Amino acid sequence: MHEIFKPITASIAFTGDLKTDIKSFLEVNNCLDTATHCIDVGTECRRIALMFNANPTKAELGGWLHDISAVFPNNVRLDVARQLEIEVLSEETVFPMIIHQKISRVMAKEIFDITDQDVLDAVGCHTTLRSNSSLLDKVLFVADKISWDQKGTPPYLEDLNRNLQISLTHGAFAYINFLWEKRDTLKVIHPWLRDAYEELKDKVHLV
Repeated sequence: MHEIFKPITASIAFTGDLKTDIKSFLEVNNCLDTATHCIDVGTECRRIALMFNANPTKAELGGWLHDISAVFPNNVRLDVARQLEIEVLSEETVFPMIIHQKISRVMAKEIFDITDQDVLDAVGCHTTLRSNSSLLDKVLFVADKISWDQKGTPPYLEDLNRNLQISLTHGAFAYINFLWEKRDTLKVIHPWLRDAYEELKDKVHLV
């Protein structure tokens, strides 16, 4: 385990039950809302996985893990990423929140001993998606957007759910398109999101 993770794991007695351990890890590190959000996203991941013949166990695990990097606040995330030798893109330098997906991926592997590449990859792109995304990538991406961690109802939720009835890809693209249409108001457009938009825009006809 990397040295940077030792202070945030030292007081945790890991049980081997991943759901319990992930929840405890977040709660011990004063991320109570994130703990609730991660469990909720795991539940939503399982539901969506069953809808689209994805692996529900992997999907649920990805949901539990996706935001574990919340233990590192925005103002230290760039430093954390560099210590972990994660590639930092210019857009992530401008808006460090986005790099949490990459940090969560490393934490899942090093703290919770996750070796399943499908789960790690889904965690690593859950905020932005990416081109050539897998079924599990899309399941976690959509579940995270449905189980919103902000107050109120997400402004894109109705469109997302309507398009999700057509396909998982339609549901994912509904959210990407929501961001794309307001791109001039966003701090950055992450290149992975741009790649996903360009890949899917001519294949998906939203309803």
